[in-house]
Amino acid sequence: MPDDYLPKPFDLNVLFARLTALLRRMHWQTALTDQPTQPTFTLAGRTIDLHSLEIRNDDKTIHLTLMEADLLRYLLDHPGKIIARKELLENVWHVKEDTDTRAIDNFVVRLRRYLEPDPAKPIHLLSVRGVGYRFIPDPDQPTPRDLTP
Repeated sequence: MPDDYLPKPFDLNVLFARLTALLRRMHWQTALTDQPTQPTFTLAGRTIDLHSLEIRNDDKTIHLTLMEADLLRYLLDHPGKIIARKELLENVWHVKEDTDTRAIDNFVVRLRRYLEPDPAKPIHLLSVRGVGYRFIPDPDQPTPRDLTP
């Protein structure tokens, strides 16, 4: 169900959550369009354009959702660092409660399909068991490892 439709009767908490999500997306879109240059990266032969929400390969273009782009931007901003699920929930999803959700894992699986040469054997988006994830832009280059989640 889209965020812009809420059937009656509705709970006020649901209304506020939907409004918050819409405002966050609007802010994210505005921040992207205010930047003087397009935030474009190349990873494993794919061009990632966070301005147009696209990942381009030689023969195809993948369109990202705003949440996929938000997650990818956060990972790109923290290369080599172990990022705990809780940190992702707070900084990407803006959820402050102690929530155990598999939503992050589902988004990571999709990003792996988009970015990894072999999603079954990831080299860029690595799982850190029991903690979260680590993004490695170039597996051939050593990256500083932050072992504190």
